[in-house]
Amino acid sequence: MSVVVNKDSVYVLNHCARSLSRDNADARHNYGQFDAQDPRSSIAECWRFPIIDSYRNPDDGSGQDLNLVTFVCVNRAAALGDAVAVIGSFSSLIKPTPLQQVEDSDYWAVSFAVPKGQTHYYKFVAGGRVMPDPINPQRVRRPDGSEWSRFFTEYCTDYLVLEGWEARLLERLTDHILPFRTTEGQRWLDYYYQSLDKTGREAQFSVAYRLDQPIGAASFIDKLLARREQHRLIDYRICLELCYQVLQCWVPDKDPLTLPKEEYKALYELMTDDRPGAIAGWDYRRYSSPRFFLQLLRRHAFTGAFAHPKHGGNVGAAGWQFLAHNLTDPATSRLPLQHASKMPAGYFDWARALEPPLGRNREYRG
Repeated sequence: MSVVVNKDSVYVLNHCARSLSRDNADARHNYGQFDAQDPRSSIAECWRFPIIDSYRNPDDGSGQDLNLVTFVCVNRAAALGDAVAVIGSFSSLIKPTPLQQVEDSDYWAVSFAVPKGQTHYYKFVAGGRVMPDPINPQRVRRPDGSEWSRFFTEYCTDYLVLEGWEARLLERLTDHILPFRTTEGQRWLDYYYQSLDKTGREAQFSVAYRLDQPIGAASFIDKLLARREQHRLIDYRICLELCYQVLQCWVPDKDPLTLPKEEYKALYELMTDDRPGAIAGWDYRRYSSPRFFLQLLRRHAFTGAFAHPKHGGNVGAAGWQFLAHNLTDPATSRLPLQHASKMPAGYFDWARALEPPLGRNREYRG
């Protein structure tokens, strides 16, 4: 069960000033992800709510496995009444937790310490109504048909917007984008993970990396499409379906998800050609530029492979470790992998800047 954390008004107002204090009503932030009259289209980066932040217990410094989650409700001129509360799977679906007015502003807020790596749904209770968060663009429909707002904490690896087959197809497609599928890259990854003893694995990796997956890039892209680049979800929906159909057209008697890597490599290379008809089986009426999607996919995949692991990719910081292994003094980089522990830190000592358990910096605060 998550616990309420007291935060001062300055903390909440600093976050609100960035996105919620503007008085514009035009849809300048709508890139196709909202309906024409949706009020969220006028809010800058509404995906930042609720606020997901690092957490440290002020008494003993503990809390590395927790996030500070702050819910903010805009109650202009007390339009929602004089009491606002929140219910959700992170706390209690029955007993609402009240939000407090932030000084004399239009904002009401409450903060919770919530475990990392989780997904939750919630609603606001105000003015006799139970409603989804009007700001947060993430919404899910429960089995009973009710609509709830959703949030996820850092290191979450659940797929949120991609279906199972879409995620598996995406993993296969990124195989030929990332550098880890070369012979040397695969050999290094295999050594890096298999060399850890049981204690080291449990201490450093909350989610085991599987060598048949491209270092969590698909998970990162899923999180990206759930929040920051939600407007690109339609690109992935259409193009993943078209890629599946193309592969099915090429080899009709096999599941496209199980085809050898040569088929995916061929598709990848053909997607660089935007001429109509260049890819047999691609519906250019639905998506005219496969090259644009390929460029989008490349950008997302590389970002996910080398971003902070808290964003869902770069599992176990293996992408950073890959760079550290390659960005070293030429005199030592030629040493066999079994001597990696004896190599100098090199030019990319990422662990020095990150707190345990991934890094070794005892002063970093996330």
